[in-house]
Amino acid sequence: MNFAQEIERLAKLHAEGALTAEEFTKAKSQLLSTTALSKFPAKGIRRQSPRKFCGLPLWAVAIGPDWERGEMRGHARGIFALGDMATGWFAFGGLARGLFAFGGLAIGLFAFGGAAIGVVAVGGAAIGGLAIGGGAVGGIAIGGGACGYYALGGGAIGVHTISATHQDPAALDFFRQHFPWLTKGLMRGR
Repeated sequence: MNFAQEIERLAKLHAEGALTAEEFTKAKSQLLSTTALSKFPAKGIRRQSPRKFCGLPLWAVAIGPDWERGEMRGHARGIFALGDMATGWFAFGGLARGLFAFGGLAIGLFAFGGAAIGVVAVGGAAIGGLAIGGGAVGGIAIGGGACGYYALGGGAIGVHTISATHQDPAALDFFRQHFPWLTKGLMRGR
């Protein structure tokens, strides 16, 4: 059983009432003092702005583990959030959720990341109303592999597509009108 599983087991026992608060604290302290933790940083970073707006700190940073709280990863919550996991209006992190999300996995109104899910999604894998990426799925999909109502890519699947093998006239008109920089010199004229 690894360290995280042991902490989770202790927390579950405490929640079920099998351990008192004192026993839980003692067991957690013993676990934290073991030499197995010597390879981990003593403490992650936890900072946030004292000023709040709409109930959220203006900025929050939460990076790395906080063993005292039993957290393996930091979760930052704020208007501007930076952390292993970040939730905010502007979120930056491994897992980022917000209006504007930037991260490994980004979920938001405007999402930018390795994997992005949003109304506007840009990433290696993108899912959204407007999806742009290596693999893109959405109403309007642009990418190497694109699947959407309007799709533009090397391999495009959809109602109106532009791909290496097919150029739908409605798709040509749509992409020329809304994305002219993509169509310049790439598609043959009608």
